[in-house]
Amino acid sequence: MRVIITEFMDENALSGFADGTEVVHDPALVDDRMRLLELMTGADALIVRNRTQVDAALLDAAPGLRAVGRLGVGLDNIDMAACAERGVAVFPATGANTMSVAEYVITAALALRRTAFAANAAMIAGEWPRNALMGAEVSGACLGLLGYGQIARAVADRAGALGMNILAHDPMLPPDDPAWNAAERLDLPDLLARSDVLSLHVPLTAETRGMLGATALAGMKPGAVLINTARGGIVDETALAKALISGALGGAALDVFAVEPLTAEAGAVFDGVPNLILTPHIAGVTQEANLRVSTLTVAQVRKALEHTT
Repeated sequence: MRVIITEFMDENALSGFADGTEVVHDPALVDDRMRLLELMTGADALIVRNRTQVDAALLDAAPGLRAVGRLGVGLDNIDMAACAERGVAVFPATGANTMSVAEYVITAALALRRTAFAANAAMIAGEWPRNALMGAEVSGACLGLLGYGQIARAVADRAGALGMNILAHDPMLPPDDPAWNAAERLDLPDLLARSDVLSLHVPLTAETRGMLGATALAGMKPGAVLINTARGGIVDETALAKALISGALGGAALDVFAVEPLTAEAGAVFDGVPNLILTPHIAGVTQEANLRVSTLTVAQVRKALEHTT
């Protein structure tokens, strides 16, 4: 059996494959489509993260493909309908990076609310910007969760321990779901208007693309901060930059972008924007999470191959 892995994962997890399995693990494949198509011939399984486009053309290059493992949870880079048509099972690593993303959101909320962690240059230059960096506590503030799935609930648990008030909007979650016992259920306009910290936890779909555009951002609480660890296309980056420059919003942390990897051209919109934290899609990637995600994905793919042999 042959397994192709196109993006980084914990090498220790590879020992979970059965003896005799040919494993081709080359993260450079994500940027070499032609070579990937060649290697897919005879492949039984494919393991990817979020950058490899698993589309019909790729699937057609591997007529014997039986499983796709996703090192993470987002599926917008995988053509699920094309996989279903060809009988290819898809396995996301659901839950394996929940803790890492939740910790990132809390860290970003603390940093953005406190505002005190970008003073190195001023301090080294002999300045003492004490009053300008007074900041605010998260205790007593409202955390708004746009999407209230597993990761959002993990964020809520940690935020509640810090004394935050939990608000959420998720039209896909039934009103009588017990999860609402830990959060105030709001419609989207109210969530935007009341949240001191707004964290996004929805997939990128036709409905959510551009959801946080100029109009929605204008409806946010003045001085609020926005954290996006979901998908970049959900937020209008130009509109967000304008809101930060104008002071309408107090800050933002973006771990995901409409263009990934973020190019110099795409990133120019953020040049000179204040109170902004940018990270390269690493919210769910810690040493511990990488091992959990990799181990779970290998186990799921191996099981699928064994059951279809």
